[in-house]
Amino acid sequence: MSLQWTLIAGFLYIEVAIVLLLVLPVASPTRWQKFFKSRFLQSLNNQASIYFVVLLGVLVLFLLDAIREMRKYSTSLDHPEHHQLNVEMQENMRLFRAQRNFYISGFALFLSLVIRRLIILISAQASLLAQHEAAMRQAQSATTTARSLLSQRTIGESAQNDSNEAHDKAVSELKTQIKELQAKNQELESNLIKEKMDKEVILSQAESVTKEYDRLTRDYMKLTRSDGDKKTD
Repeated sequence: MSLQWTLIAGFLYIEVAIVLLLVLPVASPTRWQKFFKSRFLQSLNNQASIYFVVLLGVLVLFLLDAIREMRKYSTSLDHPEHHQLNVEMQENMRLFRAQRNFYISGFALFLSLVIRRLIILISAQASLLAQHEAAMRQAQSATTTARSLLSQRTIGESAQNDSNEAHDKAVSELKTQIKELQAKNQELESNLIKEKMDKEVILSQAESVTKEYDRLTRDYMKLTRSDGDKKTD
């Protein structure tokens, strides 16, 4: 294997390890979000899109080169003038290398897109979890305020029994505040339900990406085995 294809294969192995780390429950989405926002990654964030496009371009070039080699050696094997055994074996070996390079570059390109998508989904999930916690704290604060207002209402009623006008005014103000708090609680509950639905959608998307990756891995294993059987024949 030449130097460039050795580097591509090593990059593919690194991508497989990264996908496993992101898919398996190694860390929570919040911890991944902290890691993504670390100083080192933030320093690369401004030029990350450029690096990603360059990487995709390099992988596409290697993929096209592998396809060209496959077509070249497949065409040469179809010519009837190749009757010698050693020449045919060399052509088969070159075709096998071209197919191997095609699989390596293709899966490296595919896993690059998968890793980018997983990072986006994990970041979105971490943001939803943070919003959920903030909404829960707001709901608890509103509940505490409502209980405090109710206790103040009880104290005000017991302390102002002699003044009916002042008592009615205080009660009306408290009722207005309670209605506002109830409306705020209903709004927070609706926001929580919406955030839970968004979280379920993101989790289902992550599961679909994982299933697609498993299916492609099985297809890759089948193709590898079929190529090995062809080589043995």
